[in-house]
Amino acid sequence: MLAAVAIPVVTPPPFATPNSLTCALGPPWQGLRAASLASPSSLQWSKKQRQCKRKAGPSSICARFELKPPPYPLDALEPHMSKETLEYHWGKHHRGYVDNLNKQIEGTELDELSLEDIILATHNQGDLLPPFNNAAQIWNHDFFWESMKPGGGGRPSGELLELINRDFGSFERFVDDIKLAAATQFGSGWAWLAYKANRLDVENAVNPNPSYEDKKLVVVKSPNAVNPLIWDYSPLLTIDVWEHAYYLDFQNRRADYISIFLEKLVSWEAVSSRLEIAKARAVEREEEEERRKREEEEKASDGEVAEIYVDGKSDDSEAE
Repeated sequence: MLAAVAIPVVTPPPFATPNSLTCALGPPWQGLRAASLASPSSLQWSKKQRQCKRKAGPSSICARFELKPPPYPLDALEPHMSKETLEYHWGKHHRGYVDNLNKQIEGTELDELSLEDIILATHNQGDLLPPFNNAAQIWNHDFFWESMKPGGGGRPSGELLELINRDFGSFERFVDDIKLAAATQFGSGWAWLAYKANRLDVENAVNPNPSYEDKKLVVVKSPNAVNPLIWDYSPLLTIDVWEHAYYLDFQNRRADYISIFLEKLVSWEAVSSRLEIAKARAVEREEEEERRKREEEEKASDGEVAEIYVDGKSDDSEAE
């Protein structure tokens, strides 16, 4: 009769290295949780290589990030957005965010990260660390300038329009929703059209048909510097509703500014291109998730107890 002998298969534990941000990030950002830093593969945009330039002098700082100009001359959006607004908004406010972030991250582990990684790390699961606002505002403004073009406005076309009609009911309904989000964002903030490629729902979404389904277009609004990257959404379009974005041209008439943005300034070509990137990213993440599941199943299978059956008789008895 065969006797079952259970021989456990032992897999050595992987070597764990301490997270460099948790261990090495100096004051005032000690205690940064590793869980708040997403891997680069989970981000929509790849890391951007920026040359570090130093000016002479003992108080010089490393220009880790540089002020990126809008993709058009500063007077190109007139008469809908004045050159004076761009000079103040881009030339002073946006520049200030860049200068302040470079000062904040110099000599820290954050200096080695992309802008998107800095945003996710310093969001810190809602317990914001000091560099978050400047980092997010740099990203938001770069995205905002590229959301507009001279002679913009009108209606989108192609797949973007099809998805808007599918997820909002009609283009007109979408316009109403994003206008409402922008107009009702109390104080400073942003209104966004985003591609939701996961099942994380956002409490302040103003999509008329809120759903936990993924792969949908949603309209959301966010306060201050917050943007949809922290919810793992893919932003497609944004409207800046900080007062400095419109006050020189529209004074306190935010609703008029929002209407002009959508009717005369928005670049639907840019939004369509971002949608393609977001969809490709969603497919890559699905494939990555499938690979991860397969690897976990293989590891679980390798770790199971292996049973080896041997003949219960001794070698001597067999010889007889």
